[in-house]
Amino acid sequence: MTCYDRRDLGLLLLRLGTGGVLAAHGAQKLLGWFGGGGIEGTGKFMESVGYRPGKASATMAGLAEAGGGLLLAMGLATPAAGAAAAGAMAGAAAVHAPNGFFAQTGGYEYAASLGLTSAGLAVTGPGRLSLDHALGHAVNRGWMVPAAFAATAAATAVVVGARVKRLREEKEGRQEALFEE
Repeated sequence: MTCYDRRDLGLLLLRLGTGGVLAAHGAQKLLGWFGGGGIEGTGKFMESVGYRPGKASATMAGLAEAGGGLLLAMGLATPAAGAAAAGAMAGAAAVHAPNGFFAQTGGYEYAASLGLTSAGLAVTGPGRLSLDHALGHAVNRGWMVPAAFAATAAATAVVVGARVKRLREEKEGRQEALFEE
C-alpha cells in the first residue's frame, strides 16, 4: 500500500487549481467558453496588442494554456506542461507590463502568478498523486525539465521579441507621419 504525504496532497491541489484556471483560459481562447472570444475574437485581440497573425497567435496561446493546464491538472508530462503554460503566461505578462505590476491596474500580476506556479510545478514534479507517477515517470524525467524550458524560452523569446519589434516600428511610423504633417 502506498502512503501519500502532505507534499503529494499539496502538489495535487496546486496542479488542480492552476491547471484548471489555465485550461479555462485556454478554452476561452479556443472555444469561446466562459465568456471568451474564441479564435475569432481572441485573434482580433491578439492583433490589437501586436501578436500577429492573430488567429495563429490565439490558437498557440489557447493550446499552451488549455493543453498545459489539462496536463498539469492530471500530472502528466509535467515538465512540458509547466513550461508551455509558463511560456504562454510570459507572453501575457508582456502585454500587461506597461500597466505596472498589480492586476487591479491591468498589470501582469495574475499572469506572473500563473506562470511562476506552472514553472514551479514543472521543476518540482507532480507528486505521487499523478499520472506521471502512475506511468513510471515515462514523460517526467529529470533531463526533460531543462529541455522543456529551453524550448519554451526560445519560442517565447522569438514571439515576444517579434511583437516588441513590430510595436516599435508601428510607433516610429506614427511619429514619422505626425512629423510630416
